[in-house]
Amino acid sequence: MIFTNSINQFNRAKKSIPGGVNSPARAFRSVGGNPVFIAKAKGAKMWDIDGNEYIDYISSWGPMIVGHADERVIKAITDTARNGTSYGAPTVAETELAEQIKKMKPSMDIVRMVNSGTEACMSALRLARGYTGRDKFIKFEGCYHGHADSFLIKAGSGALTLGLPDSPGVTKGTAQDTLTARYNDLEDVARLFENHGNDIAAVILEPVVGNMGVVIPDKEFLEGLKGLTQKYGALLIFDEVMTGFRLEKGGAQEYFGIIPDITCLGKIIGGGLPVGAYGGPKEIMKKLAPAGPIYQAGTLSGNPLAMAAGLATLKIIDETPGFHKNLEEKSARLEKGLRENLKQTGHKGVINRVGSMITLFFTELDAVKSFDDANQSDTEKFSRYFRAMLDQGIYLPPSQFEAAFIPACISDEEIERTVEASLNAMKEMKMG
Repeated sequence: MIFTNSINQFNRAKKSIPGGVNSPARAFRSVGGNPVFIAKAKGAKMWDIDGNEYIDYISSWGPMIVGHADERVIKAITDTARNGTSYGAPTVAETELAEQIKKMKPSMDIVRMVNSGTEACMSALRLARGYTGRDKFIKFEGCYHGHADSFLIKAGSGALTLGLPDSPGVTKGTAQDTLTARYNDLEDVARLFENHGNDIAAVILEPVVGNMGVVIPDKEFLEGLKGLTQKYGALLIFDEVMTGFRLEKGGAQEYFGIIPDITCLGKIIGGGLPVGAYGGPKEIMKKLAPAGPIYQAGTLSGNPLAMAAGLATLKIIDETPGFHKNLEEKSARLEKGLRENLKQTGHKGVINRVGSMITLFFTELDAVKSFDDANQSDTEKFSRYFRAMLDQGIYLPPSQFEAAFIPACISDEEIERTVEASLNAMKEMKMG
């Protein structure tokens, strides 16, 4: 493939944007080469500014579950835009989206709209601290909850991709209130509660990790976290920015049958536009201003365009018969093909998949269940695989430590093409 226009535009961007990108994971830093600049997308495909076509497994990092430029979502956006794009005042659309979220996630009695997943998690943590009167919280190594200071301690996602698990600019005082534990290690969490139980406001986690690659929780781990938080009077926060509405209508909490105290959402609920939300029982959520004393605000929160796109997307998910069953069948077919490719070519790897979230780890381990496990992956090998797939028109996340997302609109032929490209890539890597 020829990437001349993308290379030129990346060089241009670096003169005006830090590193040439507005989010580090886009930079292709860990896979080599220059990022591809996208011109348009439709369904499960994207086209770059050099005219190259790709089957897209990033899905804008998760939001495009019904596919790019779905006509129903685009119509909702354009119809709304004709009446104005922002008012700084309440709209009916905000209530309609909140009601749709409540319908699909009954644990969320009240929902507060914000503008990003980062903002949702940051606000949920403040709410938990205000509600409990405690300062400390527990997060898990490799889980990424946005770039708020408190969360950039042993974070995943772009921080892990760039080899920067702790960020300059985070104060020692902030870091002291962040307690970190090993994912899927309930004993590690129990020790933290034994030592700091009266000071811990909350435990926050990705119920299925997507930000160090897909890491699947043991159900006993989730059940144990629920028990520990209840025992010590802390709140359990599920960061469902990725998993919300993707694994089931009710997200990971429906999939695993574990109900958190607070849920954070993003991505899908904006249909591709910037959005976030958090919510929970009335008892907790009514502590937020203006109903209560805990302050949080946002000028563009509940933006009409984002509300319209999100509502259209959630209604498609909610009203399409067998939506998640169909998505599971397609995702399972892709996983099966990748497993057969590993076996046929003799490459050692671990495939972790939950629903339509999937990661192929190139590793000698038999399982990847934690941050330490993910860190033992062969990133150089993944880089070669990524480049070989890109050259065949398959657009994967440009990092070993990110989840790939499968859209509901993907065709059997596109899955077959992906499996064939993967086999070719693995054979090429063997020869190289």
